[in-house]
Amino acid sequence: MLPEILVFLATNVWSVFLIILFFGGSIFVHELGHYLAARSRGVHVEVFSIGFGPPIFSWKGADGTRYQVAWFPLGGYVLLPQIADLGPIEGESSLDVASLPPVSYGSKVLVFIAGAGFNVIFAFLLACIVWVVGQPENNESESTQIGYVTRTIDMADGTKVPSPALLGGLRVGDTITAIDGAPVSSWDDVNETLSMGSGRDTQGARTALIEVVRDGKPLTLTVHPLLVGEEHWRRVGIMPGYDLNVHSVEAGSASAKAGLLPGDRIVEVNGSRIRNASGLGEELALEPSRPAHLAVLRGGQRLDLVVPPRVGATQVGDIEFSAGYHMTHPNPFAQLVQPFVMTLRTVWGLVNPRSDIGLSKVSGPVGIVHIFHSAAEAGIRAVLRITILININLAILNLLPVPVLDGGQIVFATIGKLRGRALPPNFIMTTQSVFMVLILSMVVYISFFDVRRWSRDSRESHPAPAAAAPAKP
Repeated sequence: MLPEILVFLATNVWSVFLIILFFGGSIFVHELGHYLAARSRGVHVEVFSIGFGPPIFSWKGADGTRYQVAWFPLGGYVLLPQIADLGPIEGESSLDVASLPPVSYGSKVLVFIAGAGFNVIFAFLLACIVWVVGQPENNESESTQIGYVTRTIDMADGTKVPSPALLGGLRVGDTITAIDGAPVSSWDDVNETLSMGSGRDTQGARTALIEVVRDGKPLTLTVHPLLVGEEHWRRVGIMPGYDLNVHSVEAGSASAKAGLLPGDRIVEVNGSRIRNASGLGEELALEPSRPAHLAVLRGGQRLDLVVPPRVGATQVGDIEFSAGYHMTHPNPFAQLVQPFVMTLRTVWGLVNPRSDIGLSKVSGPVGIVHIFHSAAEAGIRAVLRITILININLAILNLLPVPVLDGGQIVFATIGKLRGRALPPNFIMTTQSVFMVLILSMVVYISFFDVRRWSRDSRESHPAPAAAAPAKP
């Protein structure tokens, strides 16, 4: 993997710059919150560090604080010897802590919360930028209407099984309004809510209660999701719906021979409603040796076209559909709510034994770099959206009541406040050391799957060339 990383650094200078600027900037903002809150409450700040471990470079400011950038960019810290003894993690203080004035409980909580607070403020400011400049959305991601119900689903072992959506009674044209009681407003919401689901019946089988509107009437259907793909996400076999407006047709192709023209809207294939290009490709590939019957709308009139046999065809490669992109200006608060809900769902899924979410499905530092790299290729707007998500993640995760994290420090301070005296330093240091080892082990475990995903995505985006046929004698 090291050679691949070196190649990535050499060939993706712009992506590396954006990762440093926005991911590193998110860590900096978090620590800046601690720093400014500590200064405002008269708490001594000994070290302000971006990253852990030995410093790459450092300097001492006029205020007596040592500022540094360290080698391991897994986070950062502000060394506050008066309120948190994190010697094994952040380094021992060179000061005589006993000689420093005590810090009130309120000041401690404020300092610990400030990091998460600054991440939320930073995310809100970025959301305001997106609100002003806008972001492109396509009809596919914005819709919650079902555009295609697959006949089968490919399992990880290569077998094909009947689609849960087909068995559960979902139909093309159904508009999904909620899953397991949670409202959905986009196709991303649909996929995320299904993936994070934890519903099971009395026999332990996975279930999802999908509320839809069909022909103007509400309907609730019970579907049994399957674990699909290498990542084993819950899926039911549905695709989003959007208008299949033909933009162009390849000259001399089977579709051109059928009489398909730019401006046509495809509404049926072989008698089945269709509102998804991938679904159209699957239907046409079912029996390529036989003619396919398309129903299209042209100038408000319905026409029936016959596509000749397409032996060997696996997708709609001769038709280009209109992209259907439009610019939106999402409300800044709404931009924060979506990642907030997603993060809470993920945390709940990790601790809920009925869900299928495990540590192998979450992203660590390597995965975050991969996500930023993919976003950088899509444009600066995508980077802003990912940065908003990362900052909301940082805010919530850091406030979890886990030793080493800010939430754990608040728990220690609260217990000390309730019992009238601080917890023994040795107990705090031992607890934090144990959890630090656990967290680092978890990061290593997660990174293994991050690297595997990155390698798989690289292979899919840059497939190996087919081997040349041997020369004939």
